[in-house]
Amino acid sequence: MNIQQHMEAIFVTTLAVVGAGSLVVDRLPDAEASTARPAVPVANHLGTPGHMAVVIVHGHKARHGA
Repeated sequence: MNIQQHMEAIFVTTLAVVGAGSLVVDRLPDAEASTARPAVPVANHLGTPGHMAVVIVHGHKARHGA
């Protein structure tokens, strides 16, 4: 297949696919943001001038061996 001979068909097909996709996306309902509780409790230790932010990470200890 020679790509140069079929370039017009490829261009028209691409335009059709992009146009159809644009119509589909335009018909989707708008997203509505709401405040949700985080899945993991988060401490509000924000850094401010004079106080450094502290991050504490807890993890499971890996068991090595048998």
